[in-house]
Amino acid sequence: ELIREAYTEDNDLAGLVEALSAPNKAVELTARQRSRLHRYSVAEGLLYYQVDGGDEDLRHRVLYEAHDTPLSGHLGREKTYTSVARNFWWPHMYKWVRKYVHTRETCPRVKLAPSASAPLMSLPMPADCWRSVSIDFIFELPADARRHTGILVFVCRLSKMVGLAAVRKSVTAPQAAQLFVDNVFRHHGLPEAFVSDRDPRFVSHFCQHLFRLLGTRLDMSPADHPQTDGQTERVNQVLEDIRRSVCATEPTKWSTLLPQVEFALNNAVHSSTGFTPFY
Repeated sequence: ELIREAYTEDNDLAGLVEALSAPNKAVELTARQRSRLHRYSVAEGLLYYQVDGGDEDLRHRVLYEAHDTPLSGHLGREKTYTSVARNFWWPHMYKWVRKYVHTRETCPRVKLAPSASAPLMSLPMPADCWRSVSIDFIFELPADARRHTGILVFVCRLSKMVGLAAVRKSVTAPQAAQLFVDNVFRHHGLPEAFVSDRDPRFVSHFCQHLFRLLGTRLDMSPADHPQTDGQTERVNQVLEDIRRSVCATEPTKWSTLLPQVEFALNNAVHSSTGFTPFY
């Protein structure tokens, strides 16, 4: 009886009770109440929230889509859990995710063990997205049908959004500049600085050719840092893990799945920001 009386003091629940108790009566509800109404029922004046019964097969299908497909990227336990939790809930869901990720055969077999490395210099964080961009390469991949053996990696240092492009071992600064225009500039514009641990001459030539492509006389020098803040190194490690996982059976097909891998990276919640780069 105390619960029934308490409904009258809660405008949100009182509206739900009234609408469900008299379905033929026109009850004014908020948009939030209307979106939740189908999940509730009333019995003897008490409001019940309906939870779908445990469907183990459905849960496995949800986890498969959130972890095993190229669009999900075979990411780890925490990122998989945050991805599932955006749209689903069931009791002990975190334990389900942890067990599911742990039992995937491909992931532990292909992912490299973390190695110790010296701490890298911390760089000041830019104020806006795509104001400062990290550039790096991953090489020595299995050659694809177009003889690509590497990936050019662009990372926004604030949002952590990633842009990827397949390249050959002999990639030049002008080619890298064209790939930046095609994959990053067309969507996000020109940054204020580039950061890279590549040969400074390469980055300088990259900037020169970039401005030549854009038809501007502006000049930009690479950021005066001998090393990056470790951001692209971490992205490269995750990227390599994803590539090994999604291409475990056909390692030379990695370049055809690069758009899906890029989406998986940008759709995952980043630990340093608490948001997805898409946000």
